[in-house]
Amino acid sequence: MKRNIILTLSLFALLSCLSGCEKGFTELNVNPTAATSLNPVFTFNNALINTTFPGSTLVFEHPIVQQMFSPNSGVLAGGNFNVDNRGPTGPNAGIWQRYYRDVVRYLVDVMDKTKDDAARINLYNMARIHKAYVFMVLTDTYGDIPYREAGLGFLGGNIMPKYDTQQSIYDDLIKELTEAPAALDASKPTEAGDVLYGGNIARWKKYGYSLLLRAGMRLSKVNPTLAQATVQKAVTGGLIQANAENAVLRNNANYQNPVGGTLNSTEAANYYLTRHFVDYLRSTEDPRLASIAVRYVGAKSGPEQTAARANRDPAVQIGMPLGFDNGTIPAQATADKLASFYDYSQLDRTRMGKLDAPCFFVTYAQTQLLLAEAVTRGWTTGNAADLYNAGVTAHMQQLGDYDATSLVPAAAITAYLAKNPFTPARALEQINTQYWVASFLNGPEAFANFRRSGFPALKPNPYPGKEIKGSFINRLSYPDSELSVNRANLGEATTRQGPDNLDTRVWWDKQ
Repeated sequence: MKRNIILTLSLFALLSCLSGCEKGFTELNVNPTAATSLNPVFTFNNALINTTFPGSTLVFEHPIVQQMFSPNSGVLAGGNFNVDNRGPTGPNAGIWQRYYRDVVRYLVDVMDKTKDDAARINLYNMARIHKAYVFMVLTDTYGDIPYREAGLGFLGGNIMPKYDTQQSIYDDLIKELTEAPAALDASKPTEAGDVLYGGNIARWKKYGYSLLLRAGMRLSKVNPTLAQATVQKAVTGGLIQANAENAVLRNNANYQNPVGGTLNSTEAANYYLTRHFVDYLRSTEDPRLASIAVRYVGAKSGPEQTAARANRDPAVQIGMPLGFDNGTIPAQATADKLASFYDYSQLDRTRMGKLDAPCFFVTYAQTQLLLAEAVTRGWTTGNAADLYNAGVTAHMQQLGDYDATSLVPAAAITAYLAKNPFTPARALEQINTQYWVASFLNGPEAFANFRRSGFPALKPNPYPGKEIKGSFINRLSYPDSELSVNRANLGEATTRQGPDNLDTRVWWDKQ
């Protein structure tokens, strides 16, 4: 009996202790400093920062438009050899993975959290504008892609989004870029924390309408009527009018430029400016060559590419010719009277190619050049020559944003325009060749406008081992990961669009 009483009392004491401990259990296991909610502008900034172009653009986009390439194979094979370097994480998947994983899902989340909040109407419409930019890059790169159902894995549980046609995507992009800038309201709370424009509503509007102009011009071959109407809407809305209004992500030590990261690490000695790009700039006495290029004269290896050998004089720059790989380029370097292929000109990775180099999405220079083309086509009013000169001037001045030593002096700009005057009979070629230069380091845009306009007049890459049937790569293939996680919807898209290869053209790239 006594023993039973003792056991009962002990059990009661234990339960009392457990009850007491349980009362403080929640408090003990919750971090008192953890955020209970996240300001959506921080999520928005995460999306903006991750919109910078991945290093994989050096594998495809830059070589396709013949600005930079590597003679090396393996993981660097792509546009340099006209081969489809695909895989779950292959370079063909670079834009896809970075944008869907690190940009789209954040923008979708921001829009979901702000769409019904009158105090965040500006953030909501800023997200709409930038989402349009991101999807324009994605669809221009791949063609038909997940659009309306994209980014809904967390919010709606949809992990297998359907692919939308590029035509329907462009219809919606034009709608979004017409409505969202107009809905921005400077009288409502602004978002001073945004890393692109610091909440400046006037500049966000101009970004949106300048992107609308780009969308309209993209349709110049496939639907000139819609292209003209879209251009006119953009002009009426108000476009970027100065370099200070450029849509540019200014990288720093906290978030670095991915292309700069690639060029300053494992691939520092592997990428070179092409012969065509260097020769074009030299033949026109373009002062931008001094801002862009460096040659490590006499270098016989990567370690010999030292500051002591660096020469930025345009007169000594020699671009690497296309058509060679790491087995054949040494003999060509000898024929070019160089110490080795390490002796060819490169992008100066201490200035425009540095780790914290800014990344430009939409610029005043590009906008003025597109306007010059629109005027030439009779789609809007203005003086094509003046717009052309303004676009060239703006890009030369823009280079100073990379580094003070990259700024082109005003006298050099004046001299260049005098030596290379705008000629109406060659308007489309001149405008779009300048657009090619003005889009340097924006690989996706240079690639897209080259397909749309047909300029610059590039000769096909002569490398003998190409996998394409045509002269140039027309799109990038879908990531192999889509075969594993979204096979049915991918199959529907390829049945509709065409084979998943580098020859298939996107909708607006009409022959």
